[in-house]
Amino acid sequence: MKELRTKTSVQDLAKRTIIAQSEALTKMATFIDDSFAEAVELIYNSKGRVIITGVGKSAIIANKIVATLNSTGTPSIFMHAADAIHGDLGLVQKDDVVICISKSGNTPEIKVLVPLFKRTENTLIAITGNPDSFLGNYADYIFNSHVDKEVCPNNLAPTTSTTAQLVIGDALAVCLLEIRKFTKDDFAKFHPGGTLGKKLFLTIKEISDQNEKPLVSPNTSIKDVIVEISKKRLGVTAVVENGSILGVITDGDLRRMLSKTNDFSSLYASDIMSKNPKTMDCNALAVDARALMEAHEISQLLVLKDKKYLGVIHIHDLIKEGII
Repeated sequence: MKELRTKTSVQDLAKRTIIAQSEALTKMATFIDDSFAEAVELIYNSKGRVIITGVGKSAIIANKIVATLNSTGTPSIFMHAADAIHGDLGLVQKDDVVICISKSGNTPEIKVLVPLFKRTENTLIAITGNPDSFLGNYADYIFNSHVDKEVCPNNLAPTTSTTAQLVIGDALAVCLLEIRKFTKDDFAKFHPGGTLGKKLFLTIKEISDQNEKPLVSPNTSIKDVIVEISKKRLGVTAVVENGSILGVITDGDLRRMLSKTNDFSSLYASDIMSKNPKTMDCNALAVDARALMEAHEISQLLVLKDKKYLGVIHIHDLIKEGII
């Protein structure tokens, strides 16, 4: 019968796991040396790509590092070590820099593959927990990922060691993007899809163009104002004259009016509009529109193009796009 564990014991185990890994990473920071800095400069100045290879769990980490490098401006390709010795070695071109990941540095695939890189004269960088291994002895540069033990209670399952490999890859990517002066705009070019891409790329014009354009004049009757707001279904209408915004009328403005009078037959849009409404240029980012709405606790913004009224965006539009 399996031993039953309390929630507290499981929580304690999880905490010990996290703490043990963080301590291992702190120790690993002391391994960063001149060799690391030289390798970063080499990759930065390289005319080729970064080819990252490994087997097993190291191959999974290699895939993640490749994805991070590609998304931050360093062209990279993953090549599985086992596939490399069966034809995929053709991926490697003359000016490419090769990074080989292996905890032990002595796996059979590595022993077959590594000498081939030396024949082609590609620079070889090793991410290994054993600098004195076969891989370490062949490498031009070594990123030491040594950990004293796996957090696995049997000291078998790759856990702390793969975390160490991953962190070295992140350190490499961050150094390269800093050297490249990789900006938020550069990042946006590589992430056009999903929520992240929208936060970096999506303008409020792209949203407002999908909405109706509620519009009344200063002399529009309150009845027609109500019709316009209801018809356009944005809870608001701009009060416009000659393309310029004079004010805005919201559902809230209508409710406040009705709480004060039962007869609005003699009232017009200009009588109940709020002057100086919050606006944004159509080229502003949707994420900035969200910030403005939150700061002023409002649900709509009027959109301008060349200081003229273009349309409306609603807080619900931002929620729909995943910006909130």
